Amino acid sequence: MAKFKSEDLLNELMEDVSKMQEAAAFFKQADKSKLIYVVDKNKWSVVQALEHLNAYGRFYLPAIDKVLAQKNDTHTAWFSAGYWGEKFTRSVKPTNVFEIKNNTKALKKFCFPNSLNVETVLQEFGEQQQRLLSLLEAAKGRDLNTNHVPITHSKLVKLRLGDAFRFLVAHEQRHMIQARNTFKLTGEATDRFPVILQAVPQ
Repeated sequence: MAKFKSEDLLNELMEDVSKMQEAAAFFKQADKSKLIYVVDKNKWSVVQALEHLNAYGRFYLPAIDKVLAQKNDTHTAWFSAGYWGEKFTRSVKPTNVFEIKNNTKALKKFCFPNSLNVETVLQEFGEQQQRLLSLLEAAKGRDLNTNHVPITHSKLVKLRLGDAFRFLVAHEQRHMIQARNTFKLTGEATDRFPVILQAVPQ
């Protein structure tokens, strides 16, 4: 399994979240009518993709906050990914900045209509990214291995704290690239859209 120096991992994830904030700022300045553009009935608009991420944030951010509030652990310098954490993170993390190759089907409760209020969705997404940055900062000096966070899909599986952060950020990267590609199909330029991630090995 993958192994990381804990502080380096958290700093890298914070840089990734900062890119999400830049992407959110890009969409906030965009023509709002383009954010509800749908390629076809089986595809999400930009705002639907962002609300999907908001829904995940509503689950994971309080769960992570609850773990960090316990403060019953000691610092470990290294983090080793768990089986499920590595599996889930790899299943959602894009391998390049251009496309999403490994398609997955979202649970119905994480799918939303295209009648959402664009400003409300963007506002919540921005607030969640700031909260995620705060949680990553709070996790410094904590044990990323022994603390565990529940997942949305099963009550039987929990992720190590470090894996919960990795999965959440990878999931955001996935759908932010999806949102960028959808927006580009409206004919709008995306050259000022931030580079969400560096290429990772297959």
